[in-house]
Amino acid sequence: MRIAATADLHFTVSRHSVLLEQLNRVRESADVLIIAGDLTGTGLPEEMNVLLNVVVRARVPTIVVLGNHDYESGKKGELVQMMVQAGIKVLDGTAYERDGVGFAGTKGFVGGFGRSVLTAFGEPEIKQFVQASIDEALKLERAMSQLRAPKRVVVLHYSPIAATVQGEPLEIFPFLGTSRLAEVVDRLGADLVVHGHAHHGHCDGRTTGGIPVHNVAITLLQGQDPSAAYRVFDI
Repeated sequence: MRIAATADLHFTVSRHSVLLEQLNRVRESADVLIIAGDLTGTGLPEEMNVLLNVVVRARVPTIVVLGNHDYESGKKGELVQMMVQAGIKVLDGTAYERDGVGFAGTKGFVGGFGRSVLTAFGEPEIKQFVQASIDEALKLERAMSQLRAPKRVVVLHYSPIAATVQGEPLEIFPFLGTSRLAEVVDRLGADLVVHGHAHHGHCDGRTTGGIPVHNVAITLLQGQDPSAAYRVFDI
């Protein structure tokens, strides 16, 4: 299977023509399109409505997770309903299998990496913050546990490893993802992980267990090739 993956479209109506042209060839390049969060600019249904016109016209099966921008206006439920009605698979602690490949996804959350992971100690606010990170890791675990396909792809918005956020300011690393997600991936196994969110990060990395992780933020891809709207993986 050829998988085209992108993230952080931050779509607004003004980007319609550009994105339409960029995604117009995806059907020739891939069998499936993944959008790893931040589909919209501010999470408005008006943005999603126009974006769906672009994605549906690409005529390729599409799998998405939401990103932080998609939550901004408090319209998550409406956005998800719009995508589902358009035939898009929205993963939120859920899984989907197609042609022998399983896809498990969730948004993920922040919290830091390795020994710098924030722990649930101290004020109630810190404990609530950490619990949100743990909850997303548990959602990923639940999704991956549903897969029975021989090939497994994990779709996240936030990064599970520090390597693919390298290039961002060190001070914001804890807000770009958490290794709690990587722990789940290593324990349950996957062939490929894709994420976004770190616009100026690094394209490639691996979990501690050696599983490939790729940052597919569109700004990062276009930093290497201005005409690129996605990256294609063979699995």
